[in-house]
Amino acid sequence: MNRKICVITGTRAEYGLLRWVMDEIKNDPELELQVIVTGMHLSPEFGLTHKSIEQDGFLIDRKVEMLTSSDTSVAIAKSIGLGLIGFADSLNELKPDLIVVLGDRFEIFSAVSAALVARIPVAHIHGGETTEGAFDEAFRHSITKMSHLHFVAAKEYQKRVIQLGEQPDSVFLVGGLGIDNIKRLKLLDIEELEVSLNFKLDSKNLLITFHPVTLEIATAEKQIKELIKALSELKNTQLIFTLPNADTGGRIIIKIIEEFASKSSNVYFFKSLGQLRYLSCIKHMDGVIGNSSSGLLEVPSFNKGTINIGDRQRGRIQAESIINCKPDYNNITLALDKLYSRDFQLALKEVNNPYGDGGASEKVVAVIKKYDLTGIIKKTFHNLPIISEPNK
Repeated sequence: MNRKICVITGTRAEYGLLRWVMDEIKNDPELELQVIVTGMHLSPEFGLTHKSIEQDGFLIDRKVEMLTSSDTSVAIAKSIGLGLIGFADSLNELKPDLIVVLGDRFEIFSAVSAALVARIPVAHIHGGETTEGAFDEAFRHSITKMSHLHFVAAKEYQKRVIQLGEQPDSVFLVGGLGIDNIKRLKLLDIEELEVSLNFKLDSKNLLITFHPVTLEIATAEKQIKELIKALSELKNTQLIFTLPNADTGGRIIIKIIEEFASKSSNVYFFKSLGQLRYLSCIKHMDGVIGNSSSGLLEVPSFNKGTINIGDRQRGRIQAESIINCKPDYNNITLALDKLYSRDFQLALKEVNNPYGDGGASEKVVAVIKKYDLTGIIKKTFHNLPIISEPNK
């Protein structure tokens, strides 16, 4: 009997990373792919991105509705509860041998919580990372403790998962999944991109993705206004925004971006660019601005600069192409000056991506295909050696 592998995805960015894992599973005669979509994929407000999954040739087995129409803390907590109920039913119906999840979102926390109670093994991708400005940090490490196989993007993250008590032989260093997209997709050339997005590039072009910093209270509005103030002073520059995720405080960011675009002929925003257009934009833009993980994980592979604003991604391993700055007008302006400086642009040619050079998807599937799942549910905590302190 084929091993049933259930992949669960809740956002456009997450699916973009999982796509080639799903493709490898689908095309393996010894595996059966199951797909559950949830969260933003099912929301008209965020572009109904489950349609992109279907357009890529995947059958969606279950849809778990869990998002409410609000982004308050209470609404997000209720969404977690709704997700737990929906995933309990879906997993009971599908009865997978293993579920595959990625990252640190609250939607995935609900899914893995349901799987734990149902005694279904979990394979977790991109664990061990840190994002100290977001409650995703706690969700990610909690998901690690509820998971049984771990696929990490860097040596430091491998050590951190083991530090959390996971057995070393269950933690696999595979690199970043996003690089597989860059290697496998035939990206659009400039003319194709302009037609697809219905706009013309100018002498300068920037891609912006800004999310709320969820462990900060009521900072989203102030920070996005500071960013827009700095961007509004740029000359001959096309600005493309992708809208934020369904996080606490995200809707005020969307509202301000939409208002900015309505008053500026050089500003465009998209609910979802999709992976092909998003990566094609990076290829043809001067750089990426905001606080998205893609600015750290994927953009360095294009030898393009990233302006990383604020604390949302603080703690992640970074390439030399990352410019960190505080979320205020003066610091963002200085970062923009550095991005366009001759010395920085020359240095970008030598940048290496610390998340590897591709092949992570095949490595993940090779393990989940053959790994013995017998008794995997019961885990033994791996204690690190105690280092005795010298006598004081």
